[in-house]
Amino acid sequence: MGEPAVDVLNIPLVDPKAPWNELIERTKDYSGTPFEPETLASLATLKKENPGKFEDLRSRLKKAGCRVTTLDKALKGESKRGNGRGQKQADILIRLAQDAELFHTPDRESFADLQVDGHRETWPVRSRGFRDWIEEKFLGATGSIPNSEALQSALSMVEGRARHNGPEQEVYLRVGSMDGRFYLDLCDSKWRAVEIDTQGWRVVGKSPIRFRRTKGMQSLPEPARNGSIDTLRQFLNVGNDKDFVLVVAWILAVLRDHGPYPALVLSGEQGSAKSTFSRILRSLADPNLAPLRSLPRKDQDLFIAANNAHVLNFDNVSTLQPWLSDMLCQLSTGGGFAVRKLYTDQDEMIFNASRPIILNGIEEFVTRSDLADRAIFLTLEPILDERRQPEKELWERFEVEKPGILGVLLDAVSHGIKHLPDTRLESSPRMADFAKWGAACEGALWEKGTFLAAYTDNRNEAVDTVIETDPVASAIRSMMEGETEWRGTATELLQAIKEKPGAMGYRAGDWPPSPKALSGKVSRVTPSLRKVGIHISRKKEGHERKRVIYITRDPEKAPKQPSASSAPPENDHN
Repeated sequence: MGEPAVDVLNIPLVDPKAPWNELIERTKDYSGTPFEPETLASLATLKKENPGKFEDLRSRLKKAGCRVTTLDKALKGESKRGNGRGQKQADILIRLAQDAELFHTPDRESFADLQVDGHRETWPVRSRGFRDWIEEKFLGATGSIPNSEALQSALSMVEGRARHNGPEQEVYLRVGSMDGRFYLDLCDSKWRAVEIDTQGWRVVGKSPIRFRRTKGMQSLPEPARNGSIDTLRQFLNVGNDKDFVLVVAWILAVLRDHGPYPALVLSGEQGSAKSTFSRILRSLADPNLAPLRSLPRKDQDLFIAANNAHVLNFDNVSTLQPWLSDMLCQLSTGGGFAVRKLYTDQDEMIFNASRPIILNGIEEFVTRSDLADRAIFLTLEPILDERRQPEKELWERFEVEKPGILGVLLDAVSHGIKHLPDTRLESSPRMADFAKWGAACEGALWEKGTFLAAYTDNRNEAVDTVIETDPVASAIRSMMEGETEWRGTATELLQAIKEKPGAMGYRAGDWPPSPKALSGKVSRVTPSLRKVGIHISRKKEGHERKRVIYITRDPEKAPKQPSASSAPPENDHN
């Protein structure tokens, strides 16, 4: 009776040498062994958290001579006493949580500011970070760890206090802004950030805005002064100055906390270092343990990715499904989207933000004009064997130069903040905010007009690419060669295309299956065709209110002929 109690909570019953065997053997000698206070408490917890294991042990105790009906009554009483102990633990946890500064975000998520080792950390109340903090405080106060029921009860109370009594405050991921200043989370162990304004940049230990951390986020180095943007070019496989200007402009946009952000689309044959290119760019703004990802298969996957990272980096893309292309458009420019929560038919998860996106692949996979209109396209040339360097050496060199590269990028951001109010564009392209920001920043790096010239050329080339790879757009352009206008229904348009020699260079699976589908496809390619002088409009005519399509071609802006068949290239997964 004087021997220590047996803790049976986490004992595997299949282990013949496990301590529960000791309990059974002691019960054979003394049937009251299971009723010892600590053993009874352990059995009550086992019954609650692992009923199957408990029933197995109960039957063995019965064979050992224990009166299990009496044991059941004792366990019921112990459970009631345990609830009281759990409530006491919850009260202690709630009292310890008073050391946290509680608040909630505009979407009502509960957060806490915590003081840890002389710095401030910000965690959602339901996060692992907050639980670790409060469990450590409980351990220091009581010498034990709270049970799960007490912890959950306390978290619910703390969560409610943050949501209903705490102030409302925005929480940012990696980048944020306040009062004309930008902030970049270094994501280091001291929770430092870089503050950027019109006067320059500086590392601060306690930023006025709050950042959240997600699993996989990695730290940025402390930026260094007097870097050169040309150093970055040593690590990127860019074929010309214009492409490099666009790459740098894209990174400068990423360092802002709001979009729109153009999607960066990289294509090139195997051996052109597309993945390395993508990883380097991401590592300058939002490094992550998983720097490259495959395309999501459903909207929930995209939601989770966007909610947990500032930059989305998709590798080895071959095709984009229409639904995904549409959602990437929304992510690029913002405006929000909603997906159903798992295991529920009513609740939705709302994401109302924009995200920088990188897509790389061998072939030209962006074929829808709405996404192409929001993208920067770069074609990477293959790297000759004599110019290729071992990847380990490249990354070692890059990490050495990275602080200086980051510093010169932040210099350009500061320049952009200062000059943005006075920057004017002669015309407003689709991504006008991005174009204006790039123009505001460029004075820190290049002569005025360098960025806009590169961006305009890239957009024009993108239009040609979309038309060449879209069977309907290519067919309409071919049909209008030598013509100034055409009118008719969708059915008549299909017939007119068939009658035009060479207009239907497409694969059957790529062509709309009906006049109605063709009409919808025409609507999608209308913006791209307009840029090459082909204008499409619709009217309802006659007593039957028949929908008529009008197509006109501007003779002063003759469309350039496709250099190849309008059929998209066959998939190449090599």
